Amino acid sequence: VHLRDRGGSVEAIALDVTSDDSVAAAVAGLSRPVDVLVNNAGLQNVAPLESFPMAKWDFLIQVMLVGAARLTRAILPGMRAKHWGRIVNVISTSVKEPIAGLGVSNTIRGAVASWSKTLATELGGHGITVNNVLPGYTRTQRLEQILAERAKATGKSEADIAAGMLATVPAGRFAEASEIAAAVAFLC
Repeated sequence: VHLRDRGGSVEAIALDVTSDDSVAAAVAGLSRPVDVLVNNAGLQNVAPLESFPMAKWDFLIQVMLVGAARLTRAILPGMRAKHWGRIVNVISTSVKEPIAGLGVSNTIRGAVASWSKTLATELGGHGITVNNVLPGYTRTQRLEQILAERAKATGKSEADIAAGMLATVPAGRFAEASEIAAAVAFLC
């Protein structure tokens, strides 16, 4: 869906979601209130929970959970004023079934799902919807990086690593990024 084809526009901004000042400045600098917010933090680190450094825990919580909440809170006044808005959080299938080796990501994404449900209940009566999209393995640059990292760590080929991943996917294939984008667009 191309918003410009429908008379809409998209405004892209760069900001640090771990900073109240950065978020406030970015939102204040927008040409108009936000109609649609898609929260998507694709950070993850593979390590056992017991050895994962607490400083990294703190950083990932700030980006993936608190950052989404901070940005959402900043744009809500505009949505409330219009009595309309769409918030979509791109999380992970790990919300339903934790992924081995991604304990910190699994934990934080579960917290995002719980926050989202609470937010949806609070905002639904104001014409604002909050939804989550839980993609599984999706063909992206990050997936290619994961395949390369796992191949290097195990000595297996990337094809063998991919085959092992796909063995857990009922459709037997990786999703395409455009499919995830279409789901998000539909919810918006």
